[in-house]
Amino acid sequence: MTAGQTESTYRNPVLNADWSDPDVIRVGDDFYLTASSFGRVPGLPLLHSRDLVNWTLVGHALDRLEPEAEFAVPRHDCGVWAPSLRHHDDRFWIFWGDPDQGIFQVNAPEIRGPWTRPLLVKAGKGLIDPCPLWDEETGEAYLVHAWAKSRSGVKNRLTGHRMHPHGTELLDEGKVIVDGDRIPGWFTLEGPKLYRHDGWFWILAPAGGVETGWQGAFRSRAFFGPYEEKVVLEQKDTDVNGPHQGGWVRTRSGEDWFLHFQQRGAYGRVVHLQPMRWDGEGGWPVLGDDGAPVAVHRRPDLPAQPPAAPATDDDFPGGRHGRQWQWAANPRDGWATQHSADGLRLTCVRSAEAHDLRKVPNVLTQRLPGTPCTVEVELRLDSEEPGARAGLAVLGDAYRWIGLQRGADGAVHLVHRFAEAVADRERDADHPRLAPEGRARLRIDIGAGARCRFSYDTGDGFRPSGQVFAATPWRWVGALLGLVALAPTGQGHAGAATFTRFGIGAPAHG
Repeated sequence: MTAGQTESTYRNPVLNADWSDPDVIRVGDDFYLTASSFGRVPGLPLLHSRDLVNWTLVGHALDRLEPEAEFAVPRHDCGVWAPSLRHHDDRFWIFWGDPDQGIFQVNAPEIRGPWTRPLLVKAGKGLIDPCPLWDEETGEAYLVHAWAKSRSGVKNRLTGHRMHPHGTELLDEGKVIVDGDRIPGWFTLEGPKLYRHDGWFWILAPAGGVETGWQGAFRSRAFFGPYEEKVVLEQKDTDVNGPHQGGWVRTRSGEDWFLHFQQRGAYGRVVHLQPMRWDGEGGWPVLGDDGAPVAVHRRPDLPAQPPAAPATDDDFPGGRHGRQWQWAANPRDGWATQHSADGLRLTCVRSAEAHDLRKVPNVLTQRLPGTPCTVEVELRLDSEEPGARAGLAVLGDAYRWIGLQRGADGAVHLVHRFAEAVADRERDADHPRLAPEGRARLRIDIGAGARCRFSYDTGDGFRPSGQVFAATPWRWVGALLGLVALAPTGQGHAGAATFTRFGIGAPAHG
């Protein structure tokens, strides 16, 4: 049980890592959540909970990003934006917007699949944050979406469509149903989630930007409007900046809850759980503590569950990596080799981009934890190729990595390199040192504010390397931990590297 939690209370955030733009549903006694995955593969993570506090990662809905060729290289801020998860007609449905292509959907009979291949429901630039609604009263289906100004020149408005009940196509050209420019003080209206409740159409949508914004609620008796609006969650005097964008869920006993994100720099968008009720007089939703985010609160009235969180540690049994890992682009055969023992065997992939990990597709990544911790992994370089290298990275617009490299003299060196956000190639962050056994234990001590310190052990105990540095987020994504193996361009197989005993634990000091 994490600090601040008791048997009767929970502490926010309930998901303390970058589970961006969450949406949530209940099916029976089970709760499911998905989140943005941008350019990482597999995409559309699927999380499960029985109590809305303890969550586990049970799979992904998207095996590969399409078109295949466009996502053969990293596109860190593209791909899957702000999905919506729904359950209708005994199937799970996920709709999302790719800002460069349009609105897609996949569906499946069970949360673990099999999921259909992506279907392009509406093509267009800048179509983002779609959410469907099947109106059980009338049999009609609808869809609402927002706009990305970077692709379309348009923002701060929500467009509504009638949708075919099969979820395969839209039945009209769409109409602006909420224009944020007409609401004094509102800007960057996006991320809509569409519901029916108490005879109203409801759109829960954030505005004001991810760092400083608020959560709005809109309601109308007719889907196409007119809508009236109200701010229902904002920072007030709390330390939860920009509390917004998420989903409403009702438990079987009738309790209402709202899951949303908070932007936390290098940690990305962490997920909070807010109590929710409906105001008896005005009929509007009331989120948190009278519209302010809660830090600690009574747990949902649901059966007690054992503490759980998405997995981080990995022994890589049989050479397979756990669900928590995602590639930086669509993977290719041969990047990782399965075998009979434990350990991740990564091929030293030949690359013309080996000098810049931000451009390398064969980086295996997972989310940076949102609390101070120590990350460790053991590495053995199984390559005789001069220039072959492998290591552990902290990735973002700027990055650092520590690991092993085979020198031109045939020796293996412990190296530590970095690249600033404006740099197009990396430099040494510390002097290379011999690693005579061709193996090392690598560590990152991550403190408050995502301040990191690398250290290494080549046989005589851990020693610090280089300066303390602050992890750097990407444009829309928190910093990532990464494992990578590379070699210079050339002919033939360049060998491999083996990673074992990857673990994230309590801070090593204090």
